[in-house]
This record gives sequence, C-alpha cells and structure tokens, in this order.
Amino acid sequence: MKSSTYLPALTGVRAIAAFMVFFHHFNQESFPKPVFRILNEFHTGVTVFFVLSGFLICLRYYDTCEITPSWFKKYIKNRIARIYPMYLILTLATFAFAWYIKDNAVYGGASYPIVLIIMNVFFVRGFFDDFKFTGVAQGWSLTVEECFYFLAPLFFIRIKKNIKYLVYLPIGLISIGLILVAIFSHINFYNFYGNCTFMFLYTFTGRCIEFFLGIYLAMIALRDNKNSSRPKATLIGFVIITIAISLMCSVPLSDTRKFGLYSPIGIVSNNLILPIGIALLFYGLISEKSWIRTFLSTKTMDILGKSSYIFYLIHIGFISKLTTDFCNKNIDQFYTWMDEKEITWISNYISPSILLIFSVFIILNLISIVLYKTIEEPMNLYIRKSSLLETKKA
Repeated sequence: MKSSTYLPALTGVRAIAAFMVFFHHFNQESFPKPVFRILNEFHTGVTVFFVLSGFLICLRYYDTCEITPSWFKKYIKNRIARIYPMYLILTLATFAFAWYIKDNAVYGGASYPIVLIIMNVFFVRGFFDDFKFTGVAQGWSLTVEECFYFLAPLFFIRIKKNIKYLVYLPIGLISIGLILVAIFSHINFYNFYGNCTFMFLYTFTGRCIEFFLGIYLAMIALRDNKNSSRPKATLIGFVIITIAISLMCSVPLSDTRKFGLYSPIGIVSNNLILPIGIALLFYGLISEKSWIRTFLSTKTMDILGKSSYIFYLIHIGFISKLTTDFCNKNIDQFYTWMDEKEITWISNYISPSILLIFSVFIILNLISIVLYKTIEEPMNLYIRKSSLLETKKA
C-alpha cells in the first residue's frame, strides 16, 4: 500500500467513533439497563481515534521521516493545519461564552483564568487531573494526540533501526508515567500525574499502546497489497471489540465509579484488548471486501467522517447547550401541539428524551459539516500552502 493512498472506509470510521462518544455523553439512566451500560462505555470511541492516529501518521510519514529542521517544520505545519484552527476558535469562544453567562464550571475553579486559557490554547491542561476537563472538555484527548505527533518521528527513527522498539518504546513510556506518578502523587501540584488512574486514562504515557498498535498496523499495510474477499480480520476485530466493551460493562458501578473504565479490568480492556480489536478491524477494512467497508466508504459517511473532528469538539459545550435548549423548547411545543390535536401515537412510541437526543445529533452534524466546509477545510489548505514555520531565504 502506498503512503498516499486514501482510505475512505477509515474516514467513515472517524464518524462512527465521534458518534460513539456523543451517545456516551448523552446516555440516560432511564434507558433500559443493557442499553445504558453499553452506551456508558462508548467513550471507547476515543480509543478508535488513538489507534487510527497511530496508523495514519505512520502510513504517511514512516518511509519519508527525517530528523532535519526542514522536514520537521513541514511535518509540524501539517499537524497544526489539521488540528489547531478549529480547536483554537472553539476554545476561545468557549471561554468567552462562559465569561458572558458567568459559567465558572468551564474554568474548573481555577484562580487564574488567563493562565488556564493559555494552558488550554497550548494543550498543557491535559497533564493536570484538576484541569483536564476545563475549556472544551473533550479536548483533553488532543493533549494525548499532540504528544504523539511531536514524538512520532523519533519513534519511527528508532523502529527503523530496530523493530523491537515497537515493544520497548511503549514499555518505556508507561514506566516513565509510573515514575511521574510515584513522584507527583506526593506533591500537591494541581494533580499533575497525581494517580495511576489518571495516568492510564488521560495521558499519552498511559495510552501509548493504542498508538503503537496503529503504527504496527501501518507497517503491515505498507508492505501488504493483498485484498481478500473473506472478511476474517473484520469479524475477529468486531468480536474482540465486543469482548472488551463487555468486560467494561460487567464492572459494577457505584457513586465513586461511574464507568467500568475506572477499574483495573476496565483499564486493561480499554488500553490493550480493545485497541487490538480495533487494529484488526482496521486491517479488515483496508484489505478485505465487506458490506461494512462499502457502507463506511459511501459519500455520506465520507463527509460525516471529514466533519467528525468538529462534531467531536462541539458535541458537548456551549454550541451543544444552545442546540439542546433550542430543541428542548421546540420539542415541548411539538408534544403540546400533538396533545391538543389528540394525536397520541408519537408520544406512545417515542419519548421526548429520545427525540431530543436525535434532534441534537442531527443538528450538530449539520453545524459540523457547515463549519468544516467554510472554516476547517479552507484553513487547513491555507496553512499547508503558507510559509508558516519555513525559513525565509536571505
């Protein structure tokens, strides 16, 4: 497979991953218990993103990687173009909206708002348990992504020299994370690496295995041009993913444990078993013909996948809140009107909460597509073609 090969099925996967996180956050305790427990662990969409990032970055840059200033500047410029413009716009808008409506929750109780905004703008807040959900709350995962982006070229150089570093590097990174926890768990510094749960769930050192499995998959894909008509890897991947989520769902919940993820079984399932299943699924999607690959490659899934980054950034936050308030008001009026007309079949079969969730889901997708077409895509192309970070010739 060529590094420049476009894989539409994996673009469609991005949409599915973002939708999983959406339904995780919009889960309702009133849902039937099996549905509630499954959606409760749909945070696993983030794991899909991490494995996919490892795969795509390796696929695009592994063979051409150089540790030179010119190559690294171009590489960083491309990463900035992809991630930063929409994140910066939405982060500043989030803090501005929070200031306007006096919502201190966005600031996480921080004493120095300006410092916190700077930490958010430069992805630093993700290293602190106390601040990880400030600003664009789900943006904590971008701190993990950015750590991988900056270190990936160094990883590729080491792996090229010795394939065993595919194992040595994640072991080393996890060891570094544990050492930091051992040191800073005894120092009151806003819970910087304050405990093992935070380290394994919210930092790159704890979640690096997901990226390295993506790297390993890309190395196989770069040297494998086979295309099978039997979706064996696709099916095996689905089975392993189902097992991992089932293990998390089997963990008893309590007032202090809201998700099965927050347990040793949950961490192992999420950080090791699940990414293995995801990597196998990805391999199936790029090498096996199946109806799943056909569906994920459709034009609809393609545009939803391309706009999924924005959808992920806005599915909770002030845009989501405004959308939810708008839908809630209109749904109440709709049901009132239905009652006046003595039309009861809708209220008998569709609860207002279900209608609200899917209304918000559809509207946020439409907003995401508009923002992608009008802001994200043009800004991405502009930055990539610009002279940003390039050395000016004398």
